[in-house]
Amino acid sequence: MTYVVLANFTDQGIKNIKDSPKRVDAMEQVIQKAGGKLIGFYATMGQYDLVMIAEGPSDEVAFTQLITMGMLGNVRTITLKAFTRQEYAKILGKL
Repeated sequence: MTYVVLANFTDQGIKNIKDSPKRVDAMEQVIQKAGGKLIGFYATMGQYDLVMIAEGPSDEVAFTQLITMGMLGNVRTITLKAFTRQEYAKILGKL
């Protein structure tokens, strides 16, 4: 399963911005331990501060990780479940 995560720093997150790279490394390790993979991480300009693309074994695992990340209080997220090109074609093939 693939997920696109859009994130904005909270007041706490921006106050501790210099620790952000360490938090990303820790998040990547948590994702890997749960059987997933961080595909991409981007600091962005515009409506969102960060964009992450990750793979995970299930929606339940992804949800747990996102809630855990939210509990730390550094970012607020919006998560999109994404379908690969092949998954997209397979879905449309059933129409």
